[in-house]
Amino acid sequence: MFEEILGLPAHPLIIHTAVMLVPMLVLASVAFGAVPRLRPFVEWLVVVLAIAAPAAAFAARESGEALEERLYSGGLPDNALGRAVTLHESYATPTMFSAIGLGVASLLLVYSARRLGRITTVTLTVLVVVLAAVAGYYIFRAGHTGAEAVWSH
Repeated sequence: MFEEILGLPAHPLIIHTAVMLVPMLVLASVAFGAVPRLRPFVEWLVVVLAIAAPAAAFAARESGEALEERLYSGGLPDNALGRAVTLHESYATPTMFSAIGLGVASLLLVYSARRLGRITTVTLTVLVVVLAAVAGYYIFRAGHTGAEAVWSH
C-alpha cells in the first residue's frame, strides 16, 4: 500500500506532505492556543491539520519502511550511506508519535476553548506548545537527515 504511487517509490512523494503538514499544525495550534483572538479564524484549520498531519507522518513512516525493504532487502550496507539511512530512520517513530500527540492535544484544545474553562484551556495550551516544539524538532531532524542521506551519499 505504501510502496508505490504511479510506479514511483511512494516515500519521496509522501514525505513532502508530512514535511508541510506537521509544521503547519505546529504553527496553527500554537497560534490557536496563544492568541485567543485568532481562534475563530484558525479553528477549522487546526481541526483539519490535527487529523491530516499525524496521518501524513504515519504514511511517511510506513512508506519509508517499504522503500527500505525494496532497496535493501538484504540489509542496509555497512558504509556511510547505511549509517545515514539508519539515522534518518531513527527519527520516523518519534516524528509520528509526536505528531499524533500534538494532533490529539490540539483537538482537545479546540474543544476546551469552546466548552471548558480557562484553566483547562491554558493548561492545554502549555501542553500544545511543548508538543509543538517536540514535533517541530523531530520533523526537522527527520527531514534533514533524509535529505543528507539522499544528497550527501
